[in-house]
Amino acid sequence: MRLLAGPRGCESLAEHEKRLGPRPRVDDGFIDVLRQSGLRGRGGAWFPTWRKWAAVRENSERNAVVVVNGHEGEPLSGKDRVLLQLRPHLVIDGAMLAAEALGASEVTLYLSRSSRETDHAVRRALEERARLEEPPMGVERTAHRYVGGESSAVVSRASGGQSKPRFTLVRMADKGVNDQPTLVQNAETMAHAALIARYGPAWFRQLGTEASPGTTLMTLTGNVKRPGVYEVDLGATIAGVVRDVGGTVSPPAGALLGGYFGSWLSPNALSTLPLDVDRLRSAHSAAFGCGILALLPQGGCAIVESTRILAYLAAESSGQCGPCVNGLAALADTMQRVATSSGDFGDLDRVTRWIDMVNGRGACHHPDGAVGQLQSALTVFKEHLHTHLLGHSCHGVRAVGFPQPPAPGEGWK
Repeated sequence: MRLLAGPRGCESLAEHEKRLGPRPRVDDGFIDVLRQSGLRGRGGAWFPTWRKWAAVRENSERNAVVVVNGHEGEPLSGKDRVLLQLRPHLVIDGAMLAAEALGASEVTLYLSRSSRETDHAVRRALEERARLEEPPMGVERTAHRYVGGESSAVVSRASGGQSKPRFTLVRMADKGVNDQPTLVQNAETMAHAALIARYGPAWFRQLGTEASPGTTLMTLTGNVKRPGVYEVDLGATIAGVVRDVGGTVSPPAGALLGGYFGSWLSPNALSTLPLDVDRLRSAHSAAFGCGILALLPQGGCAIVESTRILAYLAAESSGQCGPCVNGLAALADTMQRVATSSGDFGDLDRVTRWIDMVNGRGACHHPDGAVGQLQSALTVFKEHLHTHLLGHSCHGVRAVGFPQPPAPGEGWK
């Protein structure tokens, strides 16, 4: 382990510095170190980290803003909460390194109000660091909504508004929080940066692959014997990871990779898929996303589970554009008929047409992600879909699926 090495519980500042030493001091030359390391963002998009930092640094006149995104609105994910609860100082180290490298005047940790354990760990860590000579870190808390962690929603909330995605196409590196150049970076990415600053890019590349170096935190849930958050080598395979955590409870009926905006996988595909992000995308049309593998139990149904997810995402829309307000709602209603075997092939035609109408037309990527996972399920489980359309009952309607998300949140602040 790298990120999660150390004591079993929340690591104090004294334990952190004894184990890793004081935080290194850096300048903008650290951006090239990140480039050499190949670190990519762990928030879901896997964009090269150094490019985001370089774009902000180019615009910064000692007025940049650094925001650590620990919101984690994805219902199946627990990695950022675990990291902040166990190794808060590693995340904060990464934020302070970013502030030094980018010439930032403001550092903010952005959290959901859903986790008391995370809030307690962060409060304690910030109190411990009061003696250090580093910029103060503010904490911005917001409602636990799915789109609340979207980067432009983060900027909107940190600027004093609501945690809703923005319509503007202006880059945050140009105008972000209060129109200042802004870096919004996932909590896990910051923790990796803190270790790279200590051990260097060659050390980081000892694990993983050329295109996807290092380790990542992965949430395994559903039909596994030991669900939880694990640190895994990106050079591993999905089957190897499942085996290493004790295997499945029953033969899997399929899996969702990458969370609610992710890709559905057939049971047969699980034995051959790599974790390497680019190989997943190019060879298997799958997305690793924010590092989630949710396995369906034997007797489960991906059509039913995908419909449940779609209904949740429709309810979690920020209600700012037609594709979400009208498109997702209509899709969820129609798919409910299909999932309960009370629909027909005309419903499937409508769903297919509406997916094309919604995709790429939203004010943000929320509708794209919602219909993307649905289309993935309809494609991968096409033969079973016909069972539903022919009116045959499906045991998956009554089967235990993935852990159910909380009811849609109220408010946006």
